[in-house]
Amino acid sequence: MASTINVILGSAIALLVWTSIGLAVARAVLSERALTWPVAPVLGWAVHSAATLPLFMLIGFNRATVTIVTLLSIGASAYALWQRSGALKGNKHESSVPAWAWLGALILALGPASAVLPKFVDGAVVLSGPIFDHAKVAMVDEMIRLGLPPGNPFFGEEGQPSRLAYYYLLHFSAAEIALLLGISGWEADAALTWFSAFASLMLMIGLATWLSGRKIAALFVLLVCTTGSLRPLLGLIPRIDSVVMPQTGFAGWLFQSAWVPQHIASASCVVLAMVLLSELVRRESIALLAAFVLVVAAGAASSTWVGGVTFAVAVIWIGVVLLANAEPQQRLPLLGRFALAATCAALLAAPILYDQLATMGTRGGGSPVALQTYQVLGEAFPPALRQILDMPAFWVILLVIELPAIYLTGVYAMLQLTKTLEPDRKRVAVILIHLAGASLAVAWLMVSTIGGNNDLGWRAVLPACIVLTVFAVAGLAQWIKTRIGLAIAGFVAIALGLPSGIQLLANDIFGTRGGPGQAFAATPEMWAAVRRYAGPADRVGNNPAFLETMTPWPVNISWALLSSRRSCYAGYDLALPFVPLPRRRLREIDAQFHRVFSGEGWPDDLRDLATKYGCRVVVVTALDGAWTRDPFATSQHWRLVEASAQGWRIYVAGAVAVAAR
Repeated sequence: MASTINVILGSAIALLVWTSIGLAVARAVLSERALTWPVAPVLGWAVHSAATLPLFMLIGFNRATVTIVTLLSIGASAYALWQRSGALKGNKHESSVPAWAWLGALILALGPASAVLPKFVDGAVVLSGPIFDHAKVAMVDEMIRLGLPPGNPFFGEEGQPSRLAYYYLLHFSAAEIALLLGISGWEADAALTWFSAFASLMLMIGLATWLSGRKIAALFVLLVCTTGSLRPLLGLIPRIDSVVMPQTGFAGWLFQSAWVPQHIASASCVVLAMVLLSELVRRESIALLAAFVLVVAAGAASSTWVGGVTFAVAVIWIGVVLLANAEPQQRLPLLGRFALAATCAALLAAPILYDQLATMGTRGGGSPVALQTYQVLGEAFPPALRQILDMPAFWVILLVIELPAIYLTGVYAMLQLTKTLEPDRKRVAVILIHLAGASLAVAWLMVSTIGGNNDLGWRAVLPACIVLTVFAVAGLAQWIKTRIGLAIAGFVAIALGLPSGIQLLANDIFGTRGGPGQAFAATPEMWAAVRRYAGPADRVGNNPAFLETMTPWPVNISWALLSSRRSCYAGYDLALPFVPLPRRRLREIDAQFHRVFSGEGWPDDLRDLATKYGCRVVVVTALDGAWTRDPFATSQHWRLVEASAQGWRIYVAGAVAVAAR
């Protein structure tokens, strides 16, 4: 089970390593001294991770290589900081981030991180809802055990690609921390959830205090980021779900930081890349160009939807604007820098992007992205009318509901602040405003078709969330001195989002009681027994529906968090995004595994598990239908090796199955 002490240790090491690297890079590439410290965590993580992923693929990924590379990175950063000490002189009027803001961000980031940790109540384990999306811990364990590039831990049908087709850079970083400290993948994943939340908070705090010139902006960022949507208040209205679609994954920072830290990290990279781009258009610098390339690559390798699709739309949009506004003699050199940066970033992200592109055609679902207006209105509206009204409803209804603390306040602040900002700040502000527009436009008009959800629409909004937070807070920091009426309106908007935010934090910290928590508490010993018979690269099979009520939607969470072994079939909800097969075929496989573990498996099913799907070991529990109607006990392909009084039986593939393999 995950240890809180190990998570704290992993978080501390992540903060120390990546902030020191980021500080050295920031001092080398940023002209604004006030931004060097607050952007350091995300900049250091992005630069280090994007640079070392291809390196570890060449030299091997294990505890020795990770330790050596990490120590060399810290040493190089310390030397660079020593060389540049005193070289940058900040303007005495610039606002720096106060120490209490760092402490506040550290504490607030504990909320999302706690959603990943187990809670213990009366001998039972309680999990929080976001743990559903952290079944990707299996990817972290895969890299810890077997190195890079990672194989697919979720499915193992003969003839299918063995490599993992996913944007796994943040999970690779978690594996680095795990190897450094000898902690589990679950613990490292929780540490990276904290770090990604903390780094994004510091990025917002840094930009808000810099744009506004007021330290109080840091406090307002922390306040705004504890808010959620208007859904709890709207729930008081009868039949509201027939007017407006129920809540989905489209949400603000607090919700998404617990559920999808990889997309939060990518969004932070996208925003930071735009800050670097604002520097790149006005001066030539190899170090600056390299930092920009690495940050872009990190964003793409952390989220295809945010750092890939959304960034591509935004950078084309912004690039055209920058070229149009540039002096004629500057356009060709600027275009050359853009082309060089795009080429280098694509090459760095290639190890991850290639596998995703290579498996696209095997799903049989056409393009992974389609043009479609985001669905906002409910069944109270006729379908034809709803399609028309959904277009404006996205802007005037959905964004107000989901982002009450930052949407209207942030948009108004954008319009006002750009009139008064000095040129250097205005240059960055204008680019960030264009980024927010592109981010919202992608969420509005584009949908992803891979998986069962519109991940593109849900995640594309994140760069806009960061930018809107920065502007809303910068505006509030100014208005409390000059326009108290606007400030009061902004604080009312924040207050409306607080009930949802408090509810989200409570669920993250305390979890949701119910479900087979006592059975889950006993599974670490069961998986330890399974590992005695399954080697590091072997695949294991268990009931895909095992303890499925522990999470909001069915997922094989016990296997994902505790087994530290590949699965021959982890379940439909994990296979859908990670296995490049048509949905119809996945449904057939799902039915086959459920048939076996319900005790109704056919002889051919038992053979397929041992041969076709590569199961080396299977475990049957007292909660499975196969416990009383055990098809493995009479199969020539399986041999019983352990039966526990605690309620499990372990079988290994027998002589016939081994020969077939």
